[in-house]
Amino acid sequence: MQLSDIQSIKQRFGIIGNSPLLNRAIDVAVQVSPTDLSVLIIGESGVGKENLAQIIHQYSHRKHGTYIAVNCGAIPKGTVDSELFGHEKGSYTDAKSERKGYFEAAEGGTIFLDEVGELPSDVQAKLLRVLEAGEYMRLGSSKVQKSNVRIIAATNLNMAEAINDGRFREDLYYRLNTIPITVPPLRDRKEDITLLFRKFASDFSEKYHRPAVKLTEDAQELLSNYYFPGNIRQLKNITEQISVIEQNRDINAQTLRLYLPNNDVQNLPALYKGKNDSKSFNSEREILYQVLFDMKKDMNDLKQLVHSIITKQNIDLSQLDEKYAFTETNHAEIDTFPFIQKQTSSSIKIPQNDIEDTEEYVEESLSLLDAEKDIIKKALSKHNGKRKYAAEDLHISERTLYRKIKEYGLE
Repeated sequence: MQLSDIQSIKQRFGIIGNSPLLNRAIDVAVQVSPTDLSVLIIGESGVGKENLAQIIHQYSHRKHGTYIAVNCGAIPKGTVDSELFGHEKGSYTDAKSERKGYFEAAEGGTIFLDEVGELPSDVQAKLLRVLEAGEYMRLGSSKVQKSNVRIIAATNLNMAEAINDGRFREDLYYRLNTIPITVPPLRDRKEDITLLFRKFASDFSEKYHRPAVKLTEDAQELLSNYYFPGNIRQLKNITEQISVIEQNRDINAQTLRLYLPNNDVQNLPALYKGKNDSKSFNSEREILYQVLFDMKKDMNDLKQLVHSIITKQNIDLSQLDEKYAFTETNHAEIDTFPFIQKQTSSSIKIPQNDIEDTEEYVEESLSLLDAEKDIIKKALSKHNGKRKYAAEDLHISERTLYRKIKEYGLE
């Protein structure tokens, strides 16, 4: 496809950017649109995956049919089956009448399943049946219904890990992934970041009837090098905040930095990922293991510090247990790597008359529960209470995070 044709498509669908990766994704979307092949759009949250789904629908022979976008992650688990495939009257307690599902409503058109990786396993089996045989049954019915719907799915999950963890069916993945399209994250489209900022600034200028904000050169450089975990959605929010709050419409790097959350990867513990490690951070247990590793390192550092102090003061080591209140239990706790859910603490008492400017009592809590609670609080604070993004940062499921929040009273 010619570059001019791609530019025309971007203008029609309001897509901003000149990144070769973005142009490639649009090109593939247009090429596959005349077919009825299922498409899997892969990309992080906030990259604009639905734009590609709309391009595929509008350039297909189904463009005059119904287009329905479904956020699978936003539907309560117990009602997903009914929402997608419909139900019969009396099929469950609140089913007071029959209801058409999204597949029936989109007959002859296109259905876009966003966050398809969040579907329960029983619904995945039904979706596989639709893809393979073009048929399904309403909840509570024994009548088979035919389906003539183009399915486009999208996910921000690592599907290989989801399959290995048993969260997603491998056969369904290959049926959906007939044509894969990858949408690049914003950090891989650095040349597009300032263009997007200007577009959003112009939009908010009209919305709030104020002059558009502009970035200085140092601010443009800072913005272009920002990681943007929330991608285009995050950039749009940042632009709106600046447009509303700042009186000075020329934004320099110092001002811009106030609106860029700290994305220091050191905020959370990280496990080493070896060459043969095919999974990473699939449960809170791994976070606890890393906390333990950090605790052992801290204890070793503490031992070296105490040894250094003792050496400099020429203290008789044979009197260490008696003079500095080191018990056998203390030594055991320092030299032994603590196991899961074992809460230990160590203390060092140093007389002030022997060493100046040293605190009399040093105590470090080694409670794993406190450490885990603190990590969860930091993740929630970092993402302004948005549990979905906090769970992604902690590399645990939202369900596990909800349980931990309730367990620790963090609601």
